[in-house]
Amino acid sequence: MRLALYVTCLVDLMRPSVGFAALRLLEDAGCEVIVPEGQTCCGQPAWSAGERELAADLAKKAIAELEAFDHVVIPSGSCADQVRNVYPQLFADDPDWGPRARTLAGRTHELTSFLADVLKVSAVPGAFDGSVTYHDSCKGLRGLGIKRQPRDLLGLVPGLALKEMGECEECCGFGGAFSVKFGDVSTRIVDRKCDSIAGAGADAVVGGDLGCLMNIEGRLRRRGDETTRVLHIAEVLAGGDA
Repeated sequence: MRLALYVTCLVDLMRPSVGFAALRLLEDAGCEVIVPEGQTCCGQPAWSAGERELAADLAKKAIAELEAFDHVVIPSGSCADQVRNVYPQLFADDPDWGPRARTLAGRTHELTSFLADVLKVSAVPGAFDGSVTYHDSCKGLRGLGIKRQPRDLLGLVPGLALKEMGECEECCGFGGAFSVKFGDVSTRIVDRKCDSIAGAGADAVVGGDLGCLMNIEGRLRRRGDETTRVLHIAEVLAGGDA
């Protein structure tokens, strides 16, 4: 099985360890993994800002680079949602790009969904000595139906105990540009999330979208919480130095 790992902008620029962890997980499961060197943004920020033309240009670039692979795997619900659900919308009336967008959408998977639903892994290389609580990101949960998969995978990690937080499906307040344009509202939302995390009493909060995790970690630290770890699920599942 030959697949492309689409690492995402935030992972590439802010926490490459997530990309390396995803690579380790996929290779450990027996996949031939290629990281296309020319990959850039999926176009989600442009789409959210109403820049349809720019979003379409970026989508065409991604489609051309990724359509030859058996599968495309993305360690982000937000970016995976863009490819799976928005690309077909962008080119719904385009006789050339429309079929290509729909074909790519059908081959594109969020990381935990691919591991749990396609590969059906029964073991992961990581181990974790402690407890975690899981944050469900908006696009992954509502756009892709990602709910059971990360929890099933966390259940495979030796030593890990899952402590569910209250309101685990509630937004963290990030929303890309939303957190910049509406900072006061975003802060109130992420404060509610931080309260839920504290109430769970876990050693770490884990999620599948780096944007959410960066927002949560920033607010936790500003509130004085220097001990709760904030980890992408790929890092937990892969373990080691990934």
